Amino acid sequence: MLYPRNLEQKVNFLKVKELLKTECTSLLGQQYVDRLVFSSDYNLVTKLLDQTEEFRHILISGELFPSSNFTNLNPYLEKAKLENAFLDVEDFYEIKLSLETLRSCVSFFQKRGEDYPVLSQLLGLLMDLDMSLLKAIELIIDEKGKMRSNASKDLQLIRSQIIYEESRLRKVMERVFKEARAKGLTPEDSAITVRSGRLVIPVAAENKRKLRGFIHDESATGQTVFMEPEEALDINNEIRDLEYMERREIIKILTQLTDKIRPAIPALRKATNFLGLMDFIRAKAKFAQKTDSCRPEITKERQLTWTKARHPILEMALKTQGKSIVPLDVKLSGHERLLVISGPNAGGKSVTLKTVALLQYMLQCGILIPVHPDSKSSLFDNFFIDIGDEQNLENDLSTYSSHLMSMKHFSLFSNKKTILFIDEFGTGTEPQFGGAIAESILLALNKLGAYGVLTTHYGNLKQIANKNQGMVNGAMRYDVDKLEPLYQLEIGKPGSSFALEIASKIGIPKEILKYAKEQIGEERVRYDRLLTQVENEKNQYATLLADVKAKERLLKTRLQEYNDLKETMENTKKRYIQEAKQEAKQLLDQANKKIEATIREIKEGKAEKEATKQVRKDLEEFKEKVKPEKNIVKAPEIKVLTGKIAIGDWVRVKDNGAIAEVLSIKGNELEVSIGELKSKVKLSRLEKISQGEVKKEKKAAVSRSGYNTNEKMMDYSLNLDIRGKRGEEILHLIQTFVDEGFMLGLKDLRIVHGKGNGILRDLTRNFLRDMSQVQHMEDEHADRGGAGVTLVTLK
Repeated sequence: MLYPRNLEQKVNFLKVKELLKTECTSLLGQQYVDRLVFSSDYNLVTKLLDQTEEFRHILISGELFPSSNFTNLNPYLEKAKLENAFLDVEDFYEIKLSLETLRSCVSFFQKRGEDYPVLSQLLGLLMDLDMSLLKAIELIIDEKGKMRSNASKDLQLIRSQIIYEESRLRKVMERVFKEARAKGLTPEDSAITVRSGRLVIPVAAENKRKLRGFIHDESATGQTVFMEPEEALDINNEIRDLEYMERREIIKILTQLTDKIRPAIPALRKATNFLGLMDFIRAKAKFAQKTDSCRPEITKERQLTWTKARHPILEMALKTQGKSIVPLDVKLSGHERLLVISGPNAGGKSVTLKTVALLQYMLQCGILIPVHPDSKSSLFDNFFIDIGDEQNLENDLSTYSSHLMSMKHFSLFSNKKTILFIDEFGTGTEPQFGGAIAESILLALNKLGAYGVLTTHYGNLKQIANKNQGMVNGAMRYDVDKLEPLYQLEIGKPGSSFALEIASKIGIPKEILKYAKEQIGEERVRYDRLLTQVENEKNQYATLLADVKAKERLLKTRLQEYNDLKETMENTKKRYIQEAKQEAKQLLDQANKKIEATIREIKEGKAEKEATKQVRKDLEEFKEKVKPEKNIVKAPEIKVLTGKIAIGDWVRVKDNGAIAEVLSIKGNELEVSIGELKSKVKLSRLEKISQGEVKKEKKAAVSRSGYNTNEKMMDYSLNLDIRGKRGEEILHLIQTFVDEGFMLGLKDLRIVHGKGNGILRDLTRNFLRDMSQVQHMEDEHADRGGAGVTLVTLK
């Protein structure tokens, strides 16, 4: 049960519908938006949410899903169901496009049915649809929406004859026009034109009797007449007869094709519903993407536990102003079913209430909501709301009377499956009586087990919420020093209206405030002052706690970094020691073996002088071999010369250290020779070096950087993935990728940049257009990435 009738307007759901309609690509989808209804059916709502969530994943993944030609076929089907009726070529073209979209949808879900099981179930609407209809239409209607000439043999013969006769007519007209111009019968700068569907020649009015033919029209001034020459009259008549024959043949073909469509009308109506449903679900998914919405867990246990909940309409409005929304954490469950929110005016009480009301209503209409994914919610049978002024002059209802009518309805029909929302509870009449009535109604609603959110300034309602199980206080936090609302909901304590503090800050005279305090009573002032003090202390402790937590997180990070570094150093130290021991053992073993062998050879040679010398020499050479190196020779640094680079100079590529000779210079682009390879490189990537050190640098470059063509060919990948990188990062990567591919003699390269908003793709392709090595670039095949991948062909 919903109350009141204009509930959707009050919770701003009509605006949500408008936004959903803008995301639809067809009227079919918009019609489904208009049919959105509140539901408490667990199976239905979960299915609707699952459909939208699956489509949201399709959008996130970037997978290609049909996005056009979701056409309403029902008008064409109504026309086709009449016997002997036929659809026009344009009608069949629309049906053809829709059937192609349906075929693509079927193909998509057949391939990915396991990934999107709930959406795949909708293919049941297409079970009776025979896709041979599409083939039949494709044989008749071409890609441009025109009837094919080979749709029938007779049509092909007729159109061939028309083309022949038109060609003959053109020749006759050109000959007659040329003769008439030579005789001076036509005005200057005139040309053959068309009148009444026939080719005619402009003739000066005074010369119209000098040319035999039929006058079809004259100019506005009457100085020129448009004549069909006598020689062309028969040809034009023949063409006109052929056109009539063509039209009769086209009608015959269309009638036969319509006869094929007629038995499939029920299946096509279901297919139309499928198209509308897919457009509608996609619109909900796109709206969810824009509002960063998700599917909360739907529980059968009655509760509403949301974290980081946001009002989607308010968030969009704030974004246009460059502001951000403050998320809400809301919990209604068990012994805290009715949340009584208090706090100052303009502190966010009503916004909080409307946020909860709108999101719950959206959820039960099958729309994803902007909350954290770990949020939980259940479904309610009754949804009641009392917001704003329902004053009705016709029914003689005052503002307060209208509120009482709502309270009457709430009291009569509320139960444990009801969620209700009441803004400014108890206002509209004398505070003493209004507060008492509101208190009794609140107790009654609590006794009925209803769930809901209420806002109030009345102190007695705060006290009731604090004392009774089933209710809980909530406060909108407020910065008293700055007189600014923080728009943060804190559940568990009541909030102060800060009326005296705000009045004092504004500058109301002290005498007036003193009198007001006396009227309020010392106890009430002291209670309100205590709430203010608690609020201030809460703000201070919250700030201190945030600082402590931040320092604690930093300390944990530093401690973890220290432990990781210490562990790494210990492991490295152990490894080096182990390696050194192993190497020393090997050297010691080799030395012992060598010494033993030397002694054995000396003994066996019986101390012959020459043999002993040779053995000792071998031992000394071995000692030198295993002796540690004292100095490690560093590769000499190459000298970079200043001055302008000219043809014949030697240069070094800054990116990879390759040595090259300059062959030619064109502006800022140089043609260089790197070994046997020639390449064009921008001047900014080169530096001039000394010719005397070219040979040394080549050797040093190979040993230092390992720039070897064979090794590069083994290590080089034909794919470059730049997804997730910034614009300024990708230019150097693309330059190096293309240059190395060109130097290695490769022909075809792939650059993966993704689709997204197309920014990386445009940057990549604009940069490639200016590269002389690139001959051609195009999109990858749709099945392998489509517009998300650029295929590059090198010269």
